[in-house]
Amino acid sequence: MMEAYAHNHLKNLFQKDSFDWPHNLTLSRLIGRSLRRKDKSYIQLQIGELENSWLGVLVPLCLNSKGIVLVLTERQRLRLLNFELPRLQREGLNLSIWESATPPTDSQLWLLDHRSFFEAYQNDHLKAKQLIIPEIEFFSSRLREVMSIKVSSSDWDTLRRAYPAASSALIEVYERLSKRLFTMVTAIDGTVRTDFNDFFALSDLLGVLGDSPTPWPDVLKATKKGWASWAELDHKLLDWYWHFQPLEPLEDLKKFFQETSYIMLSGFNQHDLLENQFRSLFGPFDVAVKLGGPSIQHHEPLQVFAPRRQPLPNTEYFAEYLLDQCRRLILGRQGLTIILLDDKFLLRQLTTELAAEFGKRVILESTAPESNGVICCHASWWLTYQEQLPAPDQLIIGLLPIPSLEIPLIAARVEAHKQRGQDWFRDLLLPELLNFFPQLVLPIRKCQGRLAILDGRIRSRSWGERIFKVLEPWTPLERLLPD
Repeated sequence: MMEAYAHNHLKNLFQKDSFDWPHNLTLSRLIGRSLRRKDKSYIQLQIGELENSWLGVLVPLCLNSKGIVLVLTERQRLRLLNFELPRLQREGLNLSIWESATPPTDSQLWLLDHRSFFEAYQNDHLKAKQLIIPEIEFFSSRLREVMSIKVSSSDWDTLRRAYPAASSALIEVYERLSKRLFTMVTAIDGTVRTDFNDFFALSDLLGVLGDSPTPWPDVLKATKKGWASWAELDHKLLDWYWHFQPLEPLEDLKKFFQETSYIMLSGFNQHDLLENQFRSLFGPFDVAVKLGGPSIQHHEPLQVFAPRRQPLPNTEYFAEYLLDQCRRLILGRQGLTIILLDDKFLLRQLTTELAAEFGKRVILESTAPESNGVICCHASWWLTYQEQLPAPDQLIIGLLPIPSLEIPLIAARVEAHKQRGQDWFRDLLLPELLNFFPQLVLPIRKCQGRLAILDGRIRSRSWGERIFKVLEPWTPLERLLPD
């Protein structure tokens, strides 16, 4: 059987070298069994970094990769091509990779990114394929990004050139929309949520005109499906972009996943809620397991400074408290400090006040810090650039990065939850926070740094315990001591 052969190959590898994660043997058997039986499998890997589990995934694929699709991010793809494949080749294991928009005609492993995956789904190329999707916890958000539509002023021009007889009517609709959007916006270069009324006149016009150039047919479909839409304004050029994104992209693929065999790999702890969400969408799993524990380097408890009786973010003295605590945390530290604050006004205020005291050490969202620098940034910026930065000495979370209702997409998703009578905070916003929180603190955990959470809600709200749970293992830091 494939799982037995994979187990033996991996066991031989283990005899020659030692690897970070000791549960790859079990994982290889699970992967081999699921591929052989064409199961619907959900495997939660209780592991710090998914990279440590590559051998358990790839060794069974070296034995049989026919009809199998591996969906990876660009970072994962580079890791596979530049590190994992050469390592396998040195041990006499070969894995044929196929990278193309169309499926392979032979037994190669079909490698797709998320955009190529969605295009292959639209072109009906994924029938009878088996899917392997690592980091399934981010699959929905990554799919939403590739499904998104962005309409610029040049797209309006293309539409007018396609139908010159309707040019004046299109200009009138565009100018009326522009005037209303720039009147509604509350900040320079801000965003304004749009609704069906904004699109009503245009949809009627497009319906009369007939076939339209890209992206207008997709826009029509998006509005009919109730996608979130908003305008991004550029005051300097008096221009704007119209954005469309699906509220829940996996809803569109529901039937596909119900009929397809797959292996979903989740990379972090505490994803019971995520597992239940997938189960409710795609039906029961043939295999659902939690595998192993973290590697030795991740057994070290994370030091967490989160004092009791901290002020709540809506109190008038919270900004002063935040500044005072950040001063104390920065003083005497010789390494890099990251401060996360998802509030534009507070972020700029805190950056300015800290720079007045610590000078050029303090910077705002820059990837060129001093060795003992302080980077003030949004959580999304930190997630994007953390791999380009030196390992931080400490991470300070001023405000818990709960998705904001000021973001049009989040507001639309919350509204949809309200209409269904669901608890929009505990069923949407809190799971979103718990989903990416381990990734926020991973660099600190790897270098055994210090985490400080200065948002009083983590102690005063019952759901704060959920956050502490995804941080496990951790230990409380009761007092700040000098290095």
